[in-house]
Amino acid sequence: MDASLEKIADPTLAEMGKNLKEAMRMLENSQRRIEEENGKKPVSEDIPGPLQGSGQDMVSILQLVQNLMHGDEDEEPQSTRIQNIGEQGHMALLGHSLGAYISTLDKEKLRKLTTRILSDTTLWLRRIFRYENGCAYFHEEEREGLAKICRLAIHSRYEDFVVDGFDVLHNKKPVIYLSAAARPGLGQYLCNQLGLPLPCLCRVPCNTMFGSQHQMDIAFLEKLIKDDIERGRLPLLLVASAGTAAVGHTDKIGRLKELCEQYDIWLHVEGVNLATLALGYVSSSVLAATKCDSMTLTPGPWLGLPAVPAVTLYKHDDPALTLVAGLTSNKPADKLRALPLWLSLQYLGLDGIVERIKHACQLSQRLQESLKKVDHIKILVEDELSSPVVVFRFFQELPGSDPAFKAVPVSSVAPAAVGRERHACDALNHWLGEQLKQLVPMCGLTVMDLEGDGTCVRFSPLMTAAVLGTREEDVDQLITCIQSKLPVLTCTLQLREEFRQEVEGTAGLLYVDDPNWPGIGVVRYEHANDDNSSLKSDPEGEEIHTGLLKKLNELESDLIFKMGPEYKSMKSCIYIGLASDDVDISELVETIAVTAREIEENSRLLENMTEVVRKGIQEAQVQLQKANEERLLEEGVLRQIPVVGSVLNWFSPVQASQKGRSFNLTAGSLESTEHTYVYKVQGTGVTPPPTPSGTRSKQRLPDGNQGPEI
Repeated sequence: MDASLEKIADPTLAEMGKNLKEAMRMLENSQRRIEEENGKKPVSEDIPGPLQGSGQDMVSILQLVQNLMHGDEDEEPQSTRIQNIGEQGHMALLGHSLGAYISTLDKEKLRKLTTRILSDTTLWLRRIFRYENGCAYFHEEEREGLAKICRLAIHSRYEDFVVDGFDVLHNKKPVIYLSAAARPGLGQYLCNQLGLPLPCLCRVPCNTMFGSQHQMDIAFLEKLIKDDIERGRLPLLLVASAGTAAVGHTDKIGRLKELCEQYDIWLHVEGVNLATLALGYVSSSVLAATKCDSMTLTPGPWLGLPAVPAVTLYKHDDPALTLVAGLTSNKPADKLRALPLWLSLQYLGLDGIVERIKHACQLSQRLQESLKKVDHIKILVEDELSSPVVVFRFFQELPGSDPAFKAVPVSSVAPAAVGRERHACDALNHWLGEQLKQLVPMCGLTVMDLEGDGTCVRFSPLMTAAVLGTREEDVDQLITCIQSKLPVLTCTLQLREEFRQEVEGTAGLLYVDDPNWPGIGVVRYEHANDDNSSLKSDPEGEEIHTGLLKKLNELESDLIFKMGPEYKSMKSCIYIGLASDDVDISELVETIAVTAREIEENSRLLENMTEVVRKGIQEAQVQLQKANEERLLEEGVLRQIPVVGSVLNWFSPVQASQKGRSFNLTAGSLESTEHTYVYKVQGTGVTPPPTPSGTRSKQRLPDGNQGPEI
């Protein structure tokens, strides 16, 4: 590339390209470190450190940028995107530096150059994505194009809007229709940008009785439009999806277009499936998007291009209205937004563009076909064969419908049990998704919650594959990881209900229903002084559970035991993790109960012994004081004086007997040591009470193997 840069006539342009290439090479090398210079000049307290002296060289500045980007963390996901930019990404980044340089040209040259860049990029995008006779608006924020389209629709339908402003909107309120499956926050964003009240938004429900649950209900939409017209409102714009943000479903765009033409409504389409317009075969539902009034494309993630703008293609013949709406601009800087995309499209070529989109779709098809062969995995977008989005989740039949279950039949399963199983599946799916994200980061998976379906895992390679460099081998590895986790998930789900029933039937144990815990379950031991009605901290219970956790982790079992607070409470609980093999739940619950009871009783014994010792010390102090008083009376006061006492004791020795005492821990009393000194044998005292103990079972759980730690 350096040789080609030398052929460029403009030396500044050639040097800038060379410097950018060198800068990218230095930033991508995360292992490079520059040693700090020694013997720096004295710094001034008023000037920040980096500005000291005569300035920093390029290497030092880029080193500072690298430290700010990566810091001290060595996390792969943060550095992967930069390392996988590639040459096409360098072209996109070069466009930003090149745009700054181009802006220094004289006005005439700048006008010709920006016009050429804008027209070329618009023509290429229209041809690639089959959108004829339209204009293009390039914008950094993905939703900005739709906001400008809404403004254009307002100017087109309200002729006096330029003069009277929002007075005309007040007399006849505009209505913007959004699908219930639209991405969150889109409607509020449009109202904020346009200055419209939230009642101007109308959410259209999706089909629930038949068809896809993520497609707009067209019959209900038509009813809403008629109702708004009768109430004196103006149906303004409809936002349709060619690939919803969640699961990639496509609305019936052809039927929606007919409805919009009937009621003179602007139709805007957006979604990840619009990328498939560049392929040779396009489904009829997505192909209908080429007839809409406008659509928003995001070529950056589709093609793996960093820092390139999104594009909104639209059809309108009045340049004055597009200028007022902000879709066109006379500023060269606005026209130069297309420059990174202009460079990148030329670098990739049509074959490179199609190949990247085709590769992403093939990855989705490969995963979808493989998942169909995996038990206990449900695909949620199976009816959308052309969708490049795959959404799946782990599921398990109700007890009794699968021979693997050893529980009650389906007819006797209460609705509460079904709800608990649903929450358990959601927790396990969240755990599965997080595990897969760590094990196969190149697939770019996302864990999400769908209304009606629960927690799911999404694979959308059109948005991630080009950036992450996802290959078919990564998809195969993903399938292998899913299959390796299924035994753990199925076994754990089977044991959850049995564990709950055993705990509820065991005295002294309380089952804690934590729907977010992906494991066998949560249990709490109720000690003697436990107040179930109080949510305050329980030091005694925490001490018991700490000892219980230590004992459980010493068992010959691969089960993982953790201690944490109960939901909405500060009381300690024992969390039992996933199980990869059959576990004797009854023995596990009995072991927990017996162990906790022993710990509590031993704690009580220690507390009682501590109280006995304290009282014994007090009694010993009292008897010691009495012995001193008796000795004083027996020997006299003179013998207590050091010099005089020694002389008296020499002339007349005192035969005083020593009265010893010993403390009997078993009896909790002071006893005389006379028996010990006379008979040379320590007395046995009273018979000690039996040590409290429970009928504890074995400390080993047979067949209690557990797989991965949570």
